[in-house]
This record gives sequence, structure tokens and C-alpha cells, in this order.
Amino acid sequence: MSLANPNELLRTEKLTLHFGGIAAADGIDFSLARGEHLAVIGANGAGKTTFINICTGYMKADSGTVWLEGADITRKGPRQIARLGVGRSFQLPQLFLDHTVRECLELASASRRARLSRWQSLSSCADQRAVDAMLELVELAPHANDLATVLPEGRRKLLDVGIALMLEPKLVIMDEPTSGVSSEDKHGVMQTLMRALEQRRVTSWFVEHDVEIVRRYATRVAAWIDGRIAADGTPAQVFADPRVRRDVLGEH
Repeated sequence: MSLANPNELLRTEKLTLHFGGIAAADGIDFSLARGEHLAVIGANGAGKTTFINICTGYMKADSGTVWLEGADITRKGPRQIARLGVGRSFQLPQLFLDHTVRECLELASASRRARLSRWQSLSSCADQRAVDAMLELVELAPHANDLATVLPEGRRKLLDVGIALMLEPKLVIMDEPTSGVSSEDKHGVMQTLMRALEQRRVTSWFVEHDVEIVRRYATRVAAWIDGRIAADGTPAQVFADPRVRRDVLGEH
């Protein structure tokens, strides 16, 4: 497939996945442009995470196609897709809990450089300048020597995205980046994440339930209802949609 729009980063065509008689993804046509910060909203069970899992190789669609920069990645696995430039963070951060913050980033750096070796120390396999830069970027330099397991949830989220960014992705997909973070810390965590993504010129797509977070940080919003995109546009446009107000926001 050749891209009609060179600014288009990812596209899906007629993407479908059923669990029994339930359509988790119901013929989804979707595109994401470079530089966008897309928030995906919807009730639990609407299909948001399923769609992410298909696009990142953790699930296989029944039918349809996923394209990344014009290349068909529909049948590729998570590691292959990550190598092509799609990073991911999870609702529950996937960290090396018995390692320090610095060591977690060193592991990502060494993996990116294909330098992991049982014969060399982890620190010598990693790009230490890149590790130091990432510690500053995600505001974890004061915690570099803390074990990941002792970090509060907000800093775990920052580390999870920092690990994804160490792999130099074009796109980072974040599944509920502020879930489990205290209400006082949510905006600070999100501001740090978005500043890091902007500085590295990385496109983002994040699932989020906090309306104020979406309004403040998303450039575009897509609302999922029953395995379909029910509304897609600016935050103001989507939050004004009557169906979104009723079925997503629970207003009557």
C-alpha cells in the first residue's frame, strides 16, 4: 500500500474481531497522523484496549488490515511491531521491579542497540548519555538509584513511558496513563509525559477516562461505543456529541 497522505502514520481498514457473538472491533476504519495526540474514550468493554492489542500485535483480528507507514503489519507480533517504531505502555506498568530506575532504562537502551550480553555489565551495554537524558526528560533523575518496585504509581507511569521512549519510537500508545495516580498528581504526570513526547517528536495515542485530562492534553478524541468509533474530532466536538454525552459520559 502506498500512502496517499505522507503525513499518515497508522491506518486500519475494516478491522473486525468477535468474541463469540460480541463484536469487540466492528469493521473499524481509522487513521492517525504524525504529530497527533489522540485520546480514546469509552465505557469499559467498549473495545478500546482490544483495538490497541490488535494494532500492537497482542491479538489477531478476524479480518481487516493494519498499516504502519504504508507497510502491512496485521500479522506481525509485538516485538516486530515495536522494532518498527510502535512503543507501548500499559495500564499496569511493565517494569523490571528488581532493578533500579537507571537499570530499567539501561535494559531498554541495550535492547535498542542489540548489545545485551552475559559477558558485559549492563551499564557498559547501554548508551549512558541517552539514559541520563531520559532520566531528565521524564523527571526521574532524583530517583535513578531507587528500585522500580518502591516508586509511587505516578513515577512508575513515567518510567514505563521512558522505557518505551528509549526504543526511539515513532508512536507511543498509552493505556490509561493516569489510572491509579492520585488526583493531585495526575496533571503533573500527564504534563511531563506530553512534554517528553513533544520534545522527542513522538505521536501519541492514549486511552483515558478523566475528561479534564482529555480536554487539556488531546489534540483529537475518538469515542468508542460497542466496538465502533462513534465520534471522532476535536475534544470540543466529541464532548458535545449527544451519544457520547449519554453513553460515554453517563449524562441524561
